[in-house]
Amino acid sequence: MKVTVELDCTPEEARRLIGLPDVAQLNERYVDEMSKFLQGANSVEQLQNFTKIIAPMGEAGLKMFSSFVTGAMGAAGGGKSASAKKKSD
Repeated sequence: MKVTVELDCTPEEARRLIGLPDVAQLNERYVDEMSKFLQGANSVEQLQNFTKIIAPMGEAGLKMFSSFVTGAMGAAGGGKSASAKKKSD
């Protein structure tokens, strides 16, 4: 048996429906603070240092995320990801 339910609602209504908290004010405050901080950066080096601080696990985290996305794209395309090919060899 197959049942299909279609909901026509706004993102705000969907958030309330599934019980997620409203973080709009928190997000606005975060964006304001980040904007102030970034306006104080006078050089590329300062921006690079900042991104290293806020990125989880720094460059290693970004590489891990990149490999995750690449693997997911390979799986979605029906083929094996690069890591799955290595394991099967």
